[in-house]
Amino acid sequence: MVIVMLLFWGAVVAVVIAAFRHRPSSEISSRPAAPSHESAERILNERFARGEIDETEYRARRTTLRNSE
Repeated sequence: MVIVMLLFWGAVVAVVIAAFRHRPSSEISSRPAAPSHESAERILNERFARGEIDETEYRARRTTLRNSE
């Protein structure tokens, strides 16, 4: 009888875990499809401030972003 109860509760737990793992990806993440121009320029500014890119690359990318509007 104890073994049957353990099997029953094990099956219940397995079903609950399977239900959470197989959710559609749209429910998991609600991020926008494409970043906005402002957020792209903000990221560019942050990268320049951290020293990840030099001034030449910064200016070229900023020009590209502003011309693609």
